Amino acid sequence: MRNVSLEDVDDIAREVLAIGTDYPPGILLDTHRHRRAQFLYGMTGLMEVGTEDGAWVVPPYAGVWIPAGKPHRVKMLGVSTRSLYIEPAAAPRPGELCEVLLVTPLLHQLLLASAEIPACYDEAGRDGTLLRLTLHELRQCAPLPLYAPLPRDPALARLCTAFLQCPDLRTSPAQWARRLNRSHRTFTRFFKRQTGLSFSAWRQQACLLAALPQLSAGVSVTRVALSLGYASPSAFATMFRRTLGESPSSFADRTGAAGDQGSLSGPPADR
Repeated sequence: MRNVSLEDVDDIAREVLAIGTDYPPGILLDTHRHRRAQFLYGMTGLMEVGTEDGAWVVPPYAGVWIPAGKPHRVKMLGVSTRSLYIEPAAAPRPGELCEVLLVTPLLHQLLLASAEIPACYDEAGRDGTLLRLTLHELRQCAPLPLYAPLPRDPALARLCTAFLQCPDLRTSPAQWARRLNRSHRTFTRFFKRQTGLSFSAWRQQACLLAALPQLSAGVSVTRVALSLGYASPSAFATMFRRTLGESPSSFADRTGAAGDQGSLSGPPADR
Protein backbone atom coordinates (compact mmCIF):
# COMPACT_ATOMS: atom_id res chain seq x y z
CA MET A 1 0.00 0.00 0.00
CA ARG A 2 1.24 3.48 -0.79
CA ASN A 3 0.22 6.80 0.78
CA VAL A 4 -2.64 5.18 2.68
CA SER A 5 -3.75 6.36 6.12
CA LEU A 6 -3.33 3.75 8.83
CA GLU A 7 -6.76 4.71 10.17
CA ASP A 8 -8.34 3.40 6.96
CA VAL A 9 -6.88 -0.09 7.33
CA ASP A 10 -6.06 -0.51 11.04
CA ASP A 11 -9.07 -2.72 11.75
CA ILE A 12 -8.19 -5.25 9.04
CA ALA A 13 -7.43 -8.61 10.65
CA ARG A 14 -3.75 -8.94 9.73
CA GLU A 15 -0.80 -9.13 12.13
CA VAL A 16 1.27 -6.82 9.93
CA LEU A 17 0.29 -3.97 7.62
CA ALA A 18 2.88 -2.38 5.31
CA ILE A 19 2.53 1.20 4.04
CA GLY A 20 4.89 3.30 1.92
CA THR A 21 4.58 7.08 2.28
CA ASP A 22 6.31 10.05 0.61
CA TYR A 23 6.61 13.20 2.73
CA PRO A 24 7.43 16.75 1.64
CA PRO A 25 10.65 18.13 3.20
CA GLY A 26 10.37 19.55 6.71
CA ILE A 27 6.92 18.20 7.56
CA LEU A 28 6.28 17.64 11.26
CA LEU A 29 4.00 14.85 12.40
CA ASP A 30 3.00 16.20 15.79
CA THR A 31 2.70 13.99 18.86
CA HIS A 32 0.49 10.98 18.16
CA ARG A 33 0.33 7.28 18.93
CA HIS A 34 -0.65 4.03 17.22
CA ARG A 35 -2.51 1.05 18.59
CA ARG A 36 -0.03 -1.13 16.72
CA ALA A 37 3.75 -1.14 17.12
CA GLN A 38 5.54 0.57 14.24
CA PHE A 39 8.83 0.12 12.44
CA LEU A 40 9.46 3.33 10.52
CA TYR A 41 12.14 3.07 7.84
CA GLY A 42 13.47 6.14 6.05
CA MET A 43 14.76 5.16 2.61
CA THR A 44 15.87 8.73 1.88
CA GLY A 45 16.55 11.82 3.99
CA LEU A 46 16.60 11.99 7.78
CA MET A 47 13.97 11.66 10.49
CA GLU A 48 14.04 13.37 13.89
CA VAL A 49 11.99 11.43 16.42
CA GLY A 50 11.02 12.61 19.90
CA THR A 51 9.13 11.07 22.81
CA GLU A 52 8.86 11.86 26.51
CA ASP A 53 11.84 9.50 26.93
CA GLY A 54 14.30 11.30 24.66
CA ALA A 55 15.33 12.22 21.14
CA TRP A 56 16.59 10.19 18.17
CA VAL A 57 17.95 11.03 14.73
CA VAL A 58 17.39 8.36 12.10
CA PRO A 59 19.64 8.46 9.00
CA PRO A 60 18.90 6.71 5.69
CA TYR A 61 19.11 2.91 5.78
CA ALA A 62 18.20 2.92 9.45
CA GLY A 63 14.77 2.68 11.00
CA VAL A 64 13.13 3.46 14.31
CA TRP A 65 11.19 0.91 16.35
CA ILE A 66 8.20 2.53 18.10
CA PRO A 67 6.39 0.33 20.66
CA ALA A 68 2.61 0.09 20.58
CA GLY A 69 0.89 3.05 22.22
CA LYS A 70 4.09 5.13 22.54
CA PRO A 71 3.36 8.86 21.98
CA HIS A 72 5.88 10.20 19.49
CA ARG A 73 6.48 13.03 17.04
CA VAL A 74 8.49 12.86 13.82
CA LYS A 75 10.07 15.57 11.68
CA MET A 76 10.69 14.44 8.11
CA LEU A 77 13.65 15.93 6.25
CA GLY A 78 13.07 14.81 2.66
CA VAL A 79 11.94 11.30 3.58
CA SER A 80 10.33 8.46 1.66
CA THR A 81 9.29 5.85 4.21
CA ARG A 82 8.29 2.24 4.50
CA SER A 83 6.34 1.46 7.68
CA LEU A 84 5.31 -1.81 9.24
CA TYR A 85 2.38 -1.62 11.65
CA ILE A 86 2.38 -4.70 13.86
CA GLU A 87 -0.21 -6.05 16.27
CA PRO A 88 1.23 -5.81 19.83
CA ALA A 89 1.01 -9.59 20.37
CA ALA A 90 3.19 -10.15 17.28
CA ALA A 91 5.79 -7.44 18.05
CA PRO A 92 9.28 -8.89 17.41
CA ARG A 93 11.11 -6.57 19.82
CA PRO A 94 10.56 -6.29 23.58
CA GLY A 95 10.77 -3.17 25.71
CA GLU A 96 8.94 0.11 26.05
CA LEU A 97 11.51 2.45 24.49
CA CYS A 98 12.09 3.44 20.90
CA GLU A 99 15.25 2.16 19.18
CA VAL A 100 17.15 3.20 16.08
CA LEU A 101 17.98 0.00 14.19
CA LEU A 102 20.47 -0.74 11.42
CA VAL A 103 18.68 -2.08 8.34
CA THR A 104 20.50 -4.92 6.57
CA PRO A 105 20.49 -5.27 2.77
CA LEU A 106 18.02 -8.19 3.05
CA LEU A 107 15.64 -6.24 5.30
CA HIS A 108 15.89 -3.27 2.94
CA GLN A 109 14.72 -5.40 0.03
CA LEU A 110 11.92 -6.92 2.09
CA LEU A 111 10.70 -3.47 3.13
CA LEU A 112 10.93 -2.30 -0.47
CA ALA A 113 8.73 -5.20 -1.60
CA SER A 114 6.31 -4.79 1.30
CA ALA A 115 4.89 -1.56 -0.11
CA GLU A 116 3.29 -3.58 -2.92
CA ILE A 117 1.38 -5.84 -0.53
CA PRO A 118 -2.35 -5.03 -0.23
CA ALA A 119 -4.09 -4.74 3.12
CA CYS A 120 -6.10 -7.96 2.70
CA TYR A 121 -3.19 -10.12 1.62
CA ASP A 122 -3.16 -13.90 1.67
CA GLU A 123 -1.55 -14.80 4.99
CA ALA A 124 -0.76 -18.33 3.79
CA GLY A 125 0.63 -17.15 0.45
CA ARG A 126 3.69 -15.33 -0.80
CA ASP A 127 2.76 -11.97 0.79
CA GLY A 128 2.20 -13.47 4.22
CA THR A 129 5.50 -15.37 4.00
CA LEU A 130 7.36 -12.20 3.01
CA LEU A 131 6.01 -10.29 5.97
CA ARG A 132 6.77 -13.12 8.41
CA LEU A 133 10.37 -13.14 7.15
CA THR A 134 10.46 -9.35 7.60
CA LEU A 135 9.53 -9.77 11.26
CA HIS A 136 12.30 -12.37 11.71
CA GLU A 137 14.85 -9.96 10.20
CA LEU A 138 13.55 -7.09 12.32
CA ARG A 139 14.04 -9.19 15.44
CA GLN A 140 17.75 -9.56 14.54
CA CYS A 141 18.48 -5.86 13.83
CA ALA A 142 21.37 -4.23 15.69
CA PRO A 143 20.57 -0.98 17.55
CA LEU A 144 22.51 2.20 16.71
CA PRO A 145 23.76 4.67 19.37
CA LEU A 146 21.68 7.63 18.19
CA TYR A 147 19.71 8.47 21.32
CA ALA A 148 19.77 11.14 24.01
CA PRO A 149 17.46 10.13 26.89
CA LEU A 150 15.50 12.79 28.74
CA PRO A 151 15.28 12.82 32.54
CA ARG A 152 12.07 12.72 34.53
CA ASP A 153 13.05 15.58 36.84
CA PRO A 154 11.35 18.72 35.41
CA ALA A 155 14.19 21.16 36.08
CA LEU A 156 16.85 18.89 34.62
CA ALA A 157 14.58 18.01 31.68
CA ARG A 158 14.29 21.71 30.82
CA LEU A 159 18.10 22.03 30.74
CA CYS A 160 18.42 18.91 28.58
CA THR A 161 15.70 20.01 26.15
CA ALA A 162 17.31 23.44 25.74
CA PHE A 163 20.69 21.80 25.18
CA LEU A 164 19.29 19.52 22.46
CA GLN A 165 18.10 22.62 20.62
CA CYS A 166 21.52 24.32 20.87
CA PRO A 167 24.23 21.83 21.90
CA ASP A 168 27.73 22.94 22.86
CA LEU A 169 30.44 20.50 23.90
CA ARG A 170 32.01 23.21 26.08
CA THR A 171 29.06 23.15 28.48
CA SER A 172 30.31 21.75 31.76
CA PRO A 173 28.54 19.72 34.45
CA ALA A 174 29.63 22.37 36.95
CA GLN A 175 27.52 24.97 35.11
CA TRP A 176 24.42 22.79 35.32
CA ALA A 177 25.14 21.87 38.94
CA ARG A 178 25.14 25.55 39.88
CA ARG A 179 21.87 26.17 38.02
CA LEU A 180 20.26 23.32 39.95
CA ASN A 181 21.83 24.36 43.27
CA ARG A 182 23.67 21.08 43.66
CA SER A 183 27.29 20.21 44.31
CA HIS A 184 29.27 18.85 41.39
CA ARG A 185 29.40 15.37 42.90
CA THR A 186 25.69 15.30 43.75
CA PHE A 187 24.77 16.55 40.29
CA THR A 188 26.94 13.91 38.59
CA ARG A 189 25.23 11.08 40.47
CA PHE A 190 21.80 12.67 39.94
CA PHE A 191 22.31 13.03 36.19
CA LYS A 192 23.39 9.39 35.83
CA ARG A 193 20.34 8.18 37.79
CA GLN A 194 17.99 10.29 35.68
CA THR A 195 19.36 9.46 32.21
CA GLY A 196 21.39 6.28 32.55
CA LEU A 197 24.40 8.09 31.05
CA SER A 198 27.21 10.21 32.43
CA PHE A 199 26.94 13.91 31.66
CA SER A 200 29.85 13.76 29.19
CA ALA A 201 28.39 10.75 27.35
CA TRP A 202 24.95 12.39 27.14
CA ARG A 203 26.48 15.68 25.98
CA GLN A 204 28.37 13.85 23.21
CA GLN A 205 25.21 12.05 22.08
CA ALA A 206 23.31 15.33 21.94
CA CYS A 207 26.05 16.90 19.82
CA LEU A 208 26.07 13.89 17.50
CA LEU A 209 22.29 14.11 17.05
CA ALA A 210 22.63 17.77 16.09
CA ALA A 211 25.48 17.07 13.68
CA LEU A 212 23.75 14.45 11.50
CA PRO A 213 21.07 16.68 9.89
CA GLN A 214 23.64 19.42 9.26
CA LEU A 215 26.10 17.07 7.57
CA SER A 216 23.34 15.56 5.46
CA ALA A 217 22.25 19.05 4.40
CA GLY A 218 25.76 19.82 3.09
CA VAL A 219 27.19 21.91 5.95
CA SER A 220 30.97 21.46 6.02
CA VAL A 221 32.57 19.20 8.61
CA THR A 222 34.65 22.12 9.88
CA ARG A 223 31.63 24.36 10.37
CA VAL A 224 29.66 21.62 12.13
CA ALA A 225 32.57 20.73 14.41
CA LEU A 226 33.28 24.30 15.47
CA SER A 227 29.60 25.18 15.94
CA LEU A 228 29.29 22.28 18.38
CA GLY A 229 32.30 23.43 20.41
CA TYR A 230 34.89 20.89 19.27
CA ALA A 231 38.47 22.14 19.44
CA SER A 232 39.15 20.97 15.87
CA PRO A 233 37.48 19.14 12.98
CA SER A 234 39.81 16.19 13.60
CA ALA A 235 38.58 15.82 17.20
CA PHE A 236 35.00 15.80 15.95
CA ALA A 237 35.86 13.31 13.19
CA THR A 238 37.52 10.97 15.70
CA MET A 239 34.39 10.94 17.88
CA PHE A 240 32.15 10.46 14.86
CA ARG A 241 34.12 7.53 13.46
CA ARG A 242 34.40 5.86 16.87
CA THR A 243 30.63 6.09 17.39
CA LEU A 244 29.23 5.40 13.91
CA GLY A 245 32.06 3.56 12.19
CA GLU A 246 32.51 6.04 9.34
CA SER A 247 33.89 9.54 8.84
CA PRO A 248 31.67 12.64 8.85
CA SER A 249 32.51 13.29 5.20
CA SER A 250 31.57 9.72 4.25
CA PHE A 251 28.27 10.07 6.09
CA ALA A 252 27.60 13.42 4.39
CA ASP A 253 28.35 11.99 0.93
CA ARG A 254 26.17 8.93 1.53
CA THR A 255 23.15 10.65 3.07
CA GLY A 256 23.34 13.78 0.95
CA ALA A 257 23.14 11.64 -2.18
CA ALA A 258 20.48 9.33 -0.79
CA GLY A 259 17.63 11.51 -1.97
CA ASP A 260 18.91 11.30 -5.56
CA GLN A 261 19.37 7.54 -5.64
CA GLY A 262 15.70 6.60 -5.73
CA SER A 263 13.82 3.93 -3.89
CA LEU A 264 15.54 1.06 -5.68
CA SER A 265 18.92 1.78 -4.11
CA GLY A 266 19.95 -0.29 -1.14
CA PRO A 267 22.03 0.16 1.98
CA PRO A 268 25.78 -0.32 1.67
CA ALA A 269 26.49 -4.05 1.75
CA ASP A 270 29.43 -3.62 4.15
CA ARG A 271 27.44 -1.88 6.86
